[in-house]
Amino acid sequence: MISKKVLFLGKKNDPYTLKALNHLRLLFSDVYSCLGEWGDKFPEEASWWDGDIIISYKSRWIVPKYLLEKSKEVAINFHPASPDFPGIGCINFALYEDAKEYGATCHHMVQKVDSGDIIQVSRFPVYPNDNVETLLTRTYDHQLCLFYEITHYLYTGKLLPKSDEEWTRAPIQRNDFNELTKIQIDMDKNEINKRIRATMFKDFRPELSLNGFIFELKNDGSK
Repeated sequence: MISKKVLFLGKKNDPYTLKALNHLRLLFSDVYSCLGEWGDKFPEEASWWDGDIIISYKSRWIVPKYLLEKSKEVAINFHPASPDFPGIGCINFALYEDAKEYGATCHHMVQKVDSGDIIQVSRFPVYPNDNVETLLTRTYDHQLCLFYEITHYLYTGKLLPKSDEEWTRAPIQRNDFNELTKIQIDMDKNEINKRIRATMFKDFRPELSLNGFIFELKNDGSK
């Protein structure tokens, strides 16, 4: 076990986050974790932290600049998408745009979201029958394997890799995702099917708004 102070920011009640956190505790003697959900305020206790490494893994928070500057060695994020899809709703847009390849990315954190230098990318194919659930599961599997690989570099003290890849677009925003979930009455069948594939997940459905009424896609049990 290495004597380093690590701040781990992750998602609350998430099995992948728990696996990553437990693994990290095998490697380093001082791991302080803060877990949260969408809408939670950035934890005040994290602002007091001072140490060597910051790791953001499925975290719901944007790490403030003053905290990034406290990290003596490195501050890294594991993004559940390839560099083609920074921001939020990445899987949704990958499916909507019929991407043939997707991935998980580890990158250095800077003040602007999903814009720091890329360390390493794990890529894999997207299949024609993929939907949000299947692609999300495979993404999280690859993201966790990437976490194991990168944290081994930190454990051994080796220099982190430097990827030649770059972010290819501005981060996708919440408004972009919200727009994707809307079905318009003048859309053709192909466009509607693309939006259904890209956004239908568990209890979430794309919606049609008409004359003040909101119509939700019925789940016929086939998806």
